[in-house]
Amino acid sequence: MQYRKARITDVEAIHGLISYYAARGLMLARPRALLYESIREFAVAEEDGRVVGAGGLHIIWEDLAEIRALAVEETMIGRGIGRGLVGMLLADAWELHIPRVFTLTYQPGFFEKCGFRRVPKEEMPQKVWKECINCPHFPNCNEESLIIDLK
Repeated sequence: MQYRKARITDVEAIHGLISYYAARGLMLARPRALLYESIREFAVAEEDGRVVGAGGLHIIWEDLAEIRALAVEETMIGRGIGRGLVGMLLADAWELHIPRVFTLTYQPGFFEKCGFRRVPKEEMPQKVWKECINCPHFPNCNEESLIIDLK
């Protein structure tokens, strides 16, 4: 398994992964245009030349970033790919001197295994919620908010 920064040529594969889970109501859909605009935020997991996982690190503020759009091909779940992507994204945050990284997820147990801890959504700054208006679950969201301190 190779982990690397995403390239423009990865957008269709990333879009496919996200769309698969978004269609099942498990994550927020992302239009291709947004993926092209934010490709530098993404990392991918690649096996035999095929993207099998992806995730992004979105900077919110000087002291906070979000891991978002983390998706692993369903047939590849359980092989540590998600954990590898999270590790790479946290390393990026560390290099950028961002002390805290959060996520909003329906899979809190996975992130807890990666060192995150649950926090009440109300404790997160309002900047965190700017994309929620586009979510089909808004305002009745049942995603969990988790955070990790990198200090």
